[in-house]
Amino acid sequence: MGPADVRLDSLALFDSARQRVVPVALYFSSGWGPKTRLKAAILSHGYGGTNTAYSCIARNLVAQGYFVASIQHELPTDEPIPTVGPPQVVRRPNWERGVQNILFVRQELRKQYPRVDFGQLLLVGHSNGGDMAMLFAQEHPALVRRVVSLDSRRMPFPRARRPRVLSLRSSDQVADPGVLPTPAEQRRFGTAVAQLPATLHNDMWDGATPAQQQEMNALIARFLAR
Repeated sequence: MGPADVRLDSLALFDSARQRVVPVALYFSSGWGPKTRLKAAILSHGYGGTNTAYSCIARNLVAQGYFVASIQHELPTDEPIPTVGPPQVVRRPNWERGVQNILFVRQELRKQYPRVDFGQLLLVGHSNGGDMAMLFAQEHPALVRRVVSLDSRRMPFPRARRPRVLSLRSSDQVADPGVLPTPAEQRRFGTAVAQLPATLHNDMWDGATPAQQQEMNALIARFLAR
């Protein structure tokens, strides 16, 4: 599937309960037929990023048969993320807001796209967005089939066989103690951890080189095919 085969759309959803706009970028196959049922993927950007800056990942997911919703989690009016104090404590409200964004977007898109399966989500998140995905997976495991962490570092991974987890790890950042499952836990729960020696933490977006994008997307495609 080439770039011309991917249709792009954007929505500015409004959550009346929280009085908050939630912008969403959508990626799906332009050849989506009337009888085709697609799987749903929710993509969450890294802190300071945008929901349109991960199109290389989103397009790869479309090629794997996914309808992709990329959420803009931070708005210009939001308070900056705390930088002082234990991250798992001071950043928790930011991740909780991300969880609420994902729940809200899932609810709204289910109404608009009834032929997309939003009951078995694939969550993909970079850095802080990966922390949101991990928290969502822990709080709502019945809604999540798989999670792809692009170098998330703060929120502990689920210790369970469902959802299945793939983590792509950069060469320059390490996760906080207790975040990644131990090798024994990885074997027990089927968690996949892949080291990317030629990729930095801040390379995991559209700014990555073609070789870096190819490596990340090949690992993700292999994980989704299992």
